[in-house]
Amino acid sequence: MTTDQQMTDAELAGQPAAYWTRLAYEATIAFTRAQQAERGFSQPQFWLLRNLSKNDISPDGQGMTVPELQQAMSSYLRAEDDLAAEAEVLVELGWLSRDAEQRLWITEAGEAARNDLKQHAPAIRALIHQGIDDADYVTTMKVLQQLIRNTGGAMA
Repeated sequence: MTTDQQMTDAELAGQPAAYWTRLAYEATIAFTRAQQAERGFSQPQFWLLRNLSKNDISPDGQGMTVPELQQAMSSYLRAEDDLAAEAEVLVELGWLSRDAEQRLWITEAGEAARNDLKQHAPAIRALIHQGIDDADYVTTMKVLQQLIRNTGGAMA
């Protein structure tokens, strides 16, 4: 399927949603990860900090083991993500600590880093959304949600 040609609305209406959503997913993930790498961190590292911070995703700020973190992130981890290796980098940076039970804990330096890293999200989002007005984006999200409902998928 040629992806670089302009199609008419009628041609677009006949296109398979799964094909285009896969391309969009892969492109946006690759772009986001490249942008984060340019800024000196990986997406899984940011997720680790977020999942361990009581000021973000963690409901109680309690430490977690790598398997517990993998379970908590199972809906968005990619096959190539190695949380154990990513956590080790953050331990070496002093952003995470590890207790005797192998639970990882976010440190004060890690919390400061998480706050710094999240400041990049709006700029990355702006690059991804360039040329797309909010009304079109909202319509697209509603269409995708309806496709999920129509196919019995889960809205995780």
